[in-house]
Order: sequence, then structure tokens, then C-alpha cells
Amino acid sequence: MTAATVAALLLPWSPAHAATLQPVTGFANPGALAMYVYRPADLPDRAPVVVALHGCTQNAQTYADNSGLTKFADQHKFLLVFAEQSTGNNLNRCFNWFQAGDIDRGHGEAASIGNMAGHAVSKLGGDGDRVYVTGLSAGGAMTAVVLATHPDVFKAGAIMAGLPYKCATSVVNAFTCMNPGVDKPPAEWAQLAKSGNPGFNGPWPRVAIWHGTADTTVTEKNADELRDQWTAVHGASQTPSRTSTLAPNNTRHEEYDANGTVAVELNRVPDMPHGTPVHPGSGPEDCGQAGPNFPDTICSSYHVTRFFGLST
Repeated sequence: MTAATVAALLLPWSPAHAATLQPVTGFANPGALAMYVYRPADLPDRAPVVVALHGCTQNAQTYADNSGLTKFADQHKFLLVFAEQSTGNNLNRCFNWFQAGDIDRGHGEAASIGNMAGHAVSKLGGDGDRVYVTGLSAGGAMTAVVLATHPDVFKAGAIMAGLPYKCATSVVNAFTCMNPGVDKPPAEWAQLAKSGNPGFNGPWPRVAIWHGTADTTVTEKNADELRDQWTAVHGASQTPSRTSTLAPNNTRHEEYDANGTVAVELNRVPDMPHGTPVHPGSGPEDCGQAGPNFPDTICSSYHVTRFFGLST
């Protein structure tokens, strides 16, 4: 990450509304992460659970206030779980998606995030059959990690400006993966993804990928490699079965089918730099607050909620 990117992340600004997050303890936490929940009013028993993972230098509150997820949690009544990184684990508050001790099932941060999801089901009334995960940048890369290591927990995930699972296993490799990116055959990427939980026989989580075409922090090539990884996991073609555009900014939407369902979708946001796309406003497809790494382009949380099947 460049000094300019870090400086942009630290610019002072304030969201229009601050979400009320509640800290949660009591879950097995080998990765020493913090857990917060956003609980909408009148949340029903066995509500769906969405786990959200912030980007570098951010925290749970930043992602809650700006991603737009709370709007749809209120509308569709799902429990939001926010994992939070500490400077003790990573000086820039990045989830350690590239550290061997944090990306294997049963170990480190991957285990903590999986345990947060389990705690939300067993102790907070969530529905174990409807658990999902999303994240930005390092949080997007960690989303790929937990989809690979905990496919029995997460039914689907949405990766914002992220990277494939096991693209890197060290800091040096991480920067290479971010830019210029690493090219591997789909079958090799799929083998790496399946190594996250070797005994798992499926079904594998469905995956939505979001990436800006002007992203120089995590180059757009990673969106292609993520597509290759997860279509190959599902046994789907790397050629989209359908393409379309999404309003308001002509985001290119590609769908990849397997077993009669959309297994993977790829959304390319034109001219967008690094970030989770939002589109502030009061319309049904508007959401979020624009700010550093939350570019005003399109409300991704609206489409992610639909991809997870939570808006029907």
C-alpha cells in the first residue's frame, strides 16, 4: 500500500449517521479479533447473519457507517457481525490474509471469524443455514480465506477489491499479489481454495466479486483470478453465461452458472478506484456514505443483499 493511499485513508471526515454497535465476547478467539454486532429493531428468531470485514486502517464502526449494509439489515432483518482488527495484530489494522498462521482452518484470524459466525448462531439467535460474509481489500482477501476454510459455515460471500485465497503466504508475496497480480491456471487456483478444507465435499459457497477498473492498490487482475478460482471450485466455465450492466454507472455484471444456479458473479465498476462502492441517497437502490475507500458509484450492498437472497 502506497503512502498516498494510506494518507487518503486517514483524511478527517464524519458519516451522516453512526450505527450503534454492540461488543460481543465469549467466543473462541485464537486470532485476537474484536466482535461487534448491529441488531435491527424487531429482529426475528433465526435471522440470517452477515459477517463484514473492514479494510486496512479502518475499524468496525467505519464499515458499519459507510458501507450501506445497516440500511438493508434494517429493511430485511438480518444480524450484522463486524469483525475488527487491532494494531497489535497488524499496525495498519489489515486482516492478515497473507500470514500462514491466520489463513488455515482452526488457526488464527480465520478461526476467530468462523467462531464469530458460530457464536452469532448459537448464542445470538442466528440461522445457521443462512450465514454470509463480505469484506473490503484485506477484508475482501480474508473473505476469500474464510470461504475456503469454512465452506460449511458460509453459504455465500462478497469480495470487494480482494484477492484469491493463498495468493500470498508472506508479506513480500502479498505486495506482488496486490499489484501487478499473480496469474495461475483456474485448476491450480481451485486446488488452493480446496486446500483450505480438504475434507469438504460441498456444496461450496457462492461468490460475488466487486472491483473497480481504476484500482491501483489491488489491481483489477485479481478480480479475474478470483473468478477463475471460484468458477473452477464450482466446476463452472470461466466464460460468463450472462452479461448485463447495472445502474447508475454501467457497472459490467457477469454471471457464471453451475448446477442451475449463479455460482459466481463478477461486477466491474468503471473508473472506480480502490474501495467498497456506495451511492448515497434515499432511493431503494441507494446506500452508504461516500468517503475514503467508499467511492460514490453504485450501492454494492443493495446488490450483495440480493445475491445472498436476503431481499426476497
